[in-house]
Amino acid sequence: MNTIATKTRIRWWVAGLMWLAIAINYIDRTVLSAAAPHLIKELSLNAEMMGFIMAAFFWSYSLLQIPAGWFADRFGQKKGLGLAVAWWSIATSIMGLATGFKSLLALRLALGVGEAAAYPSNAGITARWFPDKERATVSGLFDSASKFGGAVAMPLIVWMIYMFDWRLTFMIIGAIGLVWVIAWYAIYAENPEDHKRISPQEVSYIRDGQVQKHGDKSVLPMKWYKLLRYRNIWAMCLGFFTINYTSYFFITWLPTYLVQEKGMDFIKMGMVAALPLICGMVIEVIAGWASDRVVHSGRLSLTATRKLFLTIGLLMALCIGFAPFTDSMFMTVLLLCVAKSGTTVAASQVWALPGDVAPKNSVSIVAGLQNTVSNLGGAIGPIVTGAIVAATGSFTFALVFSAALVVLGIVNYLFLMGKVEPIVEDVPAGTQQVSVGRA
Repeated sequence: MNTIATKTRIRWWVAGLMWLAIAINYIDRTVLSAAAPHLIKELSLNAEMMGFIMAAFFWSYSLLQIPAGWFADRFGQKKGLGLAVAWWSIATSIMGLATGFKSLLALRLALGVGEAAAYPSNAGITARWFPDKERATVSGLFDSASKFGGAVAMPLIVWMIYMFDWRLTFMIIGAIGLVWVIAWYAIYAENPEDHKRISPQEVSYIRDGQVQKHGDKSVLPMKWYKLLRYRNIWAMCLGFFTINYTSYFFITWLPTYLVQEKGMDFIKMGMVAALPLICGMVIEVIAGWASDRVVHSGRLSLTATRKLFLTIGLLMALCIGFAPFTDSMFMTVLLLCVAKSGTTVAASQVWALPGDVAPKNSVSIVAGLQNTVSNLGGAIGPIVTGAIVAATGSFTFALVFSAALVVLGIVNYLFLMGKVEPIVEDVPAGTQQVSVGRA
C-alpha cells in the first residue's frame, strides 16, 4: 500500500478543480482593485470611500466563514463549493451595472457572501481526498491559485478595461465561474469511495495515509464555539489575522500605491503589480511540498516544521515595512516580492493546520473559524490604510504598521501555538473533553 496508485490519480483532478476555484475566486475579487483608478475618477469616489468599498467584501466574507464551514461539513463540500461559486460569479457580473458608492458597496457585500465558502470547503476536501503526507502540498497548491488569480487579473483586466470598459469586464469575468460550476458537478464526488472512476488502489492509498478518516456521516461536526476552548485554535486565528492584514494590501491598495506614490502609468502598473503575486504563487507550492518532505522524513516533528515555515515566511513578510524607504523602483518591487512570498510561505502552513488539528468531520468549520478572524485583517486593513493615506498623504506609515503586525504574528506562532495534533472530544455527552493544545 506504500506505492503510489498506478491505475488512477483522481485526487489530482480534484486538486485541479480546487485550484481553479480559488483562482476564479481571486480574479473576481481583484477586478475592483484593478479598476479602482478608473472608478475613483468616473464615479467621483475618494480614497476613504474606496477603502470602505474594498473592505465591504470582507465584512460579509468574514461573518459567513463559520456558517459556510458548517454547511460544507454537514451537507458536503460538493454542495458547499458548487453553490458558492455560482453565487459569487453572478454577483461579479452584476457589479458591471454599479452606478456609484452605494451600489458598489452592496455588490461587494454580495460577493463576500458567495466567496465565504471557498477556503473552508477546500480545507475539508483536502482532509477527505488526500493522505496526510500530501496535506501541505495540496494546501499550498490550492492557495497558490489566489496569487495566480491576482497576477492574471492585474494585466488581463487592465488590458480588458483599456480595450473595452470596466462594466463589460466585470460581466465577462463573472461568467467564467459558471463554466467551472458545470465541471465541478460533473467530476467531483463527496468522498474518494464514492467516485465512479477511482481505483481501489488509490482509495487505499488515500485512506491508509490518514490519521483522521473524515467523511463518516454518523459523526457530526463539533460545535464551532466549543473549538474556542483550545489554545491552538486561538493561535491559528490570531496568527492568520496578522498575515492577512499584510497580504490583502497586494490585492486592494497596491495598484493605487504604484500609480499615485511611485508614479507608474496605468499599463505598467498592471504588469508590475502582478510580480509579487507570481513570485508568491511559485514559492507557496515549493514551501508546501518542502514542509511535507521535512515532516515525513522524520527530521523534524510536525509541530517544529509548521512553526519553522511560519516563522521563515513572516520574517520575509517584514520586507513590506522597508519598501517605502527606497527611491529605487527595482528595490521597491523586489522588497514587495519578498514580502508577498513570505506571506505565501506562511499560508502553505496556515491552510494545512485545520487538517492537522480539527476533530473528525470538522475541518471545514475549523478552517472557517480561522478565516473569520483572519479576514478581519481584510475588513479593517483597507480602511486603516485609506485613513492613514488620507491623513498623511503617503503610504509609508501604512506599510510600517503592517510590518509591526507581522512581528506580533511571529511571537504568536512561536509561543501561543502549542503541539500540533488533532483535537479529540469524548463521545459521551457531558463528559470531560480530552484534547491536545487545551487552553
